[in-house]
Amino acid sequence: MKSVMYFGLDVHKSSFMAAVLDSESRDFISKEKLKPTKKAVLGLAEKIHDVYPDHRLVFGYEAGCTGFVLLRELQEAGYECHVMAPSTMAVTPSSGRKKTDRRDAENIARCLANQTYSEVYVPTEEDENTRDFIRMRDDMKESLKRFKHQILAFCLRHKLVFDKTKTYWTKQHLDWLRKVEINPLQREILDGYLREMDHLQESIAAADKRIAEIAETERYAEPVHKLMCFKGISVHTALAFVSEIGDFRRFATAGELASFLGLVPSEHSSGNSVCRGSITKSGNGHLRRLLIESAQTFSRGGAAYKSACLKARQAGAAPEVIEYADRGSERLRKRFQRMVNNGKAHNVVKVAVARELACFIWGMMTGDTARRCA
Repeated sequence: MKSVMYFGLDVHKSSFMAAVLDSESRDFISKEKLKPTKKAVLGLAEKIHDVYPDHRLVFGYEAGCTGFVLLRELQEAGYECHVMAPSTMAVTPSSGRKKTDRRDAENIARCLANQTYSEVYVPTEEDENTRDFIRMRDDMKESLKRFKHQILAFCLRHKLVFDKTKTYWTKQHLDWLRKVEINPLQREILDGYLREMDHLQESIAAADKRIAEIAETERYAEPVHKLMCFKGISVHTALAFVSEIGDFRRFATAGELASFLGLVPSEHSSGNSVCRGSITKSGNGHLRRLLIESAQTFSRGGAAYKSACLKARQAGAAPEVIEYADRGSERLRKRFQRMVNNGKAHNVVKVAVARELACFIWGMMTGDTARRCA
């Protein structure tokens, strides 16, 4: 069996720390601080390969804010590389008392050698770019929400009361904001807020149009249209799921997907005592929020009711896909109403329905429709 050199890389924005472990001697043959560039890492690899030409080189680093660029660069150069989930990596007893970049790199190399870690899912570059675009759009939506709050707070501070309708941000409310009589400096402030709000609304509309275009590309068209057959799932939510999850079959069961989304209850049980708490909120918070928003739609509509928008989304889909989506939507609608009638808090009901919706999504995307509708 060919010997291996394990490169543990502690990756940071300003520098990389590399620790190289020999699989034969189990000793570290090199510990170097490198510039955070592809050239520096490949230079160290070539230097080690010149001294140990019969060894296979394996690289690894922790998943983090630096993303997957280094992984792709090393794979393009012909090297094996692994991105490791930090929460699954074995640690030494003293690691909590003394932490340095060198010790972290050493621990990464040991985990590589002993295989005491789990790899994170690495999205394709196309999926990663699509995911980032959707998140950029959602960030703009959050900024718009913040500006609206700031405008209302400004009006409250200066006793500017709008009482013509019960709701804000209607055409009548916006016309009032643009015409209300205030002093010149206050008008300049309010107009500045309104200009920025209008700019954000235009940017969000443009981003939504671009998302619809991306959803029609060859990579996304089929899975996105399948998910859009569910009530409450628009093109935005469907594309977010497809781009962020990638391969749904990496989850062996529907429950694993729900756990990944943080939609399962936390638990503190011991002996005969069973104590379950609120949801874990671990994993992908962005998808969890979108799914809970989708679950809200099951509070509306009666049995067998389909909106014109849902009918348009289902147009052209395979009959078995529509049937599965309709059966799932009806089951979730009934569950929503049953839990509300039993006195459950509205937010609890939404989260419970969102968890089951995640399971139906898993069934749709893996083809395991019979089990989810049983």
